[in-house]
Amino acid sequence: MKKISLAWQIFIGLALGIIVGAVFYGNPHVASYLQPIGDIFIRLIKMIVVPIVISSLIVGVAGVGDMKSLGKLGGKTLLYFEIITTIAIFVGLLAANVFHPGAGVDKSKLVKTDINSYVSTAEQTESHSMIDTVVNIVPTNIIQSIANGEMLPIIFFSVMFGLGVAAIGEKGTPIINFFRGTADAMFYVTNQIMKLAPFGVFALIGVTVSKFGVTSLIPLGKLVLVVYGAMFFFILVVLGLTAKLVGFNIIHLIKYLKDELILGYTTASSETVLPRIMEKMEKLGCPKAITSFVIPTGYSFNLDGSTLYQAIAALFIAQMYGIDMSIMDQITLVLVLMLTSKGIAGVPGVSFVVLLATLGSVGIPVEGLAFIAGIDRILDMARTCVNIVGNSLAAIVITKWEGHKIKNYQEQKVA
Repeated sequence: MKKISLAWQIFIGLALGIIVGAVFYGNPHVASYLQPIGDIFIRLIKMIVVPIVISSLIVGVAGVGDMKSLGKLGGKTLLYFEIITTIAIFVGLLAANVFHPGAGVDKSKLVKTDINSYVSTAEQTESHSMIDTVVNIVPTNIIQSIANGEMLPIIFFSVMFGLGVAAIGEKGTPIINFFRGTADAMFYVTNQIMKLAPFGVFALIGVTVSKFGVTSLIPLGKLVLVVYGAMFFFILVVLGLTAKLVGFNIIHLIKYLKDELILGYTTASSETVLPRIMEKMEKLGCPKAITSFVIPTGYSFNLDGSTLYQAIAALFIAQMYGIDMSIMDQITLVLVLMLTSKGIAGVPGVSFVVLLATLGSVGIPVEGLAFIAGIDRILDMARTCVNIVGNSLAAIVITKWEGHKIKNYQEQKVA
């Protein structure tokens, strides 16, 4: 018998989950049975993320061994992130201004959703400035940062430790060998966990559909269509042109990452595919020093899908309440949102949290978020895919920028 590929297994799990969720729509018992399965899968993924990032980054940085070269890599990476996320802002603004998804929406026909679960996180976010993000990059207790899954402090420590290992020469060889072995072992564990992905996908999408159903999309259908349309445009046009500039085909990248995109879409979490993205980018020819630095850092500074969504959602609520915002007001709003979101990428539903924390400061009623909270998961699934493609392409762009060669899609399929 021909073995079914992982992509098809995940797709079958996705289809079965949708069917089960639709059949048992509104049944609270579905979540009680399926949610634990989905939670276990997510926890398994989170279990391996930090060890992989630490070990890969230490080995990669120790291989570079040069503070000046690493500084150039960091500068190029942050510059690229800033350019792409700024473009994402304007794509979101353009989509919201052209299609006006909030115009004519009858609020009385919308279902309000309880947003109290986001409030405490949002209150912390309100006091979260860019200065705070920079200061918090430096950990006071790396063990605590590891326990909390704080990616930026973990990256900072790993980079410093890797430079230290490189500086001590041959004495650092056993340390490099240890972390190289750790990374290889964790990638093996990742591949074993991925065998459970179809079950995790089935459970998570089943819970989502059983809770919200298809009918929840109808009143806000225009918002969903605008968000998904803008996401497709951003991937195919903006990221497509960016890929073409470095001699790569965005369609080939999407095909190469099809398993991870299906998984990320279903779980609505970029974190679930981080280990696999790092592994695949290395197989494509990206050096370990680049993949282990660019991709985890992108999870805080290169959230293209999240930034794009924030622009559309903010203007949707303003339009829904009949608030006329000038172009400068819109740009100011989204720049504030973009800055606020930095460094809190690990927060579930981060885009929604950031919106909740900052809308009031620019005169848009925060209560408007209660009307779209019910479909936030559906929108989160789309922006997760954009984040995955964006960060994967970032590794390719920086690799080419650094003068390394990337395999094309056909070469990788043969490999």
